[in-house]
Amino acid sequence: MIESTPVHPVAGVRPAADPPALFDCRKAFADELATLARTDERVVAVCNDSVGSSNLAGFRDEFPDRLVNVGIAEQNMVGVAAGLANGGLIPFVCAAAPFLTGRALEQIKADIAYADRHVVLCGMSPGVAYGQLGPTHHSIEDLSWLRAIANLPIVVPADPEQTRAAVRWALSTDGPGYLRVSRTPVPELFAPGTPFEPGRFLQLTEGEDVTLIAAGTLVWRAAEAAAVLRAEGISARVLAAPFVEPLDQAAVVAAARETRGIVTVEEATVSGGLGAAVAGVVSRYSPARVRSLGIPGVFAPTGDAEFLLDHFGLTAGGIAESARQVLADAGR
Repeated sequence: MIESTPVHPVAGVRPAADPPALFDCRKAFADELATLARTDERVVAVCNDSVGSSNLAGFRDEFPDRLVNVGIAEQNMVGVAAGLANGGLIPFVCAAAPFLTGRALEQIKADIAYADRHVVLCGMSPGVAYGQLGPTHHSIEDLSWLRAIANLPIVVPADPEQTRAAVRWALSTDGPGYLRVSRTPVPELFAPGTPFEPGRFLQLTEGEDVTLIAAGTLVWRAAEAAAVLRAEGISARVLAAPFVEPLDQAAVVAAARETRGIVTVEEATVSGGLGAAVAGVVSRYSPARVRSLGIPGVFAPTGDAEFLLDHFGLTAGGIAESARQVLADAGR
């Protein structure tokens, strides 16, 4: 049985200008990491010649003895972090998401998750953020293969405030974690103090017709899609999923029972990520229509992030259209 625990309701997204101001979450990550390091000497950073792309220049300058740059050697990087954790430090391992998770997957499994080390894996610029560098640099598989590893919470912040909260949570928790730190610009959505708990979604809007469950950079686009649908008389519930693992199963089951279908939205492949996790819960506990939006089992082409998101329908308009299709299938 799934425990019926309500999601955290929030007042909704912050009012935004048109167009809204957009932010790179890597800066929020780096600023919060430095803030925590000033009061906790256990905090160290480990990187793979990625000081610039991880926004660690300020941390390096302020804490030159607490940044370990192993060079382009991701497997060693994760192994070094495991050793530092074994010595009582708390390493934040910062590297481009495709190389951290792809090249060092065995070390993540054996040295971090299986060994239960307090190491924070920080996948920088995930999804299609490195768009113009092509499929080798797209990190669309990380959610899928990391979900298969036990004892590894997976956090996908939606905005700068959730990114800061994720860094604080990762420091305070006793064990490993993976933070997906976005480079694709997003607006500020959540106010300081908004709840941030493992296995708990945040509800941005109420809705009885369809549920939109989004993670990371696509949460604000899902909120915009709900506004489009509302103008058409369609009531869309919007749920933000800061934790893909553990998933808020109670919120998923409630959505399946209380609305006529679910659309999941992620800047990742639909094979094994958020959509697959939601579909798995639905199929087991409360069968319902689920449509998963993301990268549909292909290598994404080369192009900037906005082009790629538009190409795969990961926009407010694309999300709204998928919601209409779910409702049409349900015979609305």
